[in-house]
Amino acid sequence: MTASAFSLGRVIRLSLLSLGAIIFLAPYIFMISAAGKTQSDIFTSSLSLIPAHFAYAENFAKALSRVPMARLLWNGVVVCGLIFFFQVLVAIPCAYAMAKLRFAAARAMMVLVMLGLLVPIHATALPLYVAFDRASLLNSYAALIAPFTISVFAIFMFLQFFRAMPDDLIHAARLDGMSELGTVARVIVPNAWPAVTAFAIFSVVAHWNDLYWPLIVISKQDYATPPLGLMYFRAAEAGDDYGALMAATLIITLPLVAAFLLAQKRFVEGITMTGLKG
Repeated sequence: MTASAFSLGRVIRLSLLSLGAIIFLAPYIFMISAAGKTQSDIFTSSLSLIPAHFAYAENFAKALSRVPMARLLWNGVVVCGLIFFFQVLVAIPCAYAMAKLRFAAARAMMVLVMLGLLVPIHATALPLYVAFDRASLLNSYAALIAPFTISVFAIFMFLQFFRAMPDDLIHAARLDGMSELGTVARVIVPNAWPAVTAFAIFSVVAHWNDLYWPLIVISKQDYATPPLGLMYFRAAEAGDDYGALMAATLIITLPLVAAFLLAQKRFVEGITMTGLKG
């Protein structure tokens, strides 16, 4: 009876998880289906996921030819990569100091970090835009990267992770004569890869999909990020060509899907260690 109950419970859990997965994957499945359909197939009343006439080659050719897709993807890689690099470069030493060093302002800094989590980019967009405009930095990588180089979320996340790390590691490093920067570089960072990977997923997804800020500071395709490139795609004779638009969207989202699948184990490990041991 126990085995039967266990089997029934497992079947229910798996059924609920499968249902949830289907619900969350439904938009992506529809996008893959629409990327291979002609215009007449998309607006048919049958709503079949399998295209009646496979038009993947035609739609992907349109997606790659109407806008500089390679340039858009490269801009996304550069912007997201540099933002992530600077965020980690700033967040790890800050979080280490608040988690492992004793100084009077530690609690006040923690309060400032928590308050920083409440400030959205929309509240600072206007003064940042004016500053970049006066510095003649609009339509540049600097305008896309600079406002996000300090992430209070990263500081908070690494702070929770570092609090769970044993102090004996740090004491041993100090006994070996390491400086605080040496301890961070040679002890903290090698043990923080799960948290770094987890934060990388959050950071890259957020800034790869960001349309709000690039729409404000970028007006040239040379510096357009992938979401902004989709807007240019719709304006380039493809406003109602939804098959080609879905193909372009699929191209832009595939790097994120691939990155998450490759880093899935580290991501789950980092979230678990940060959330449960903080």
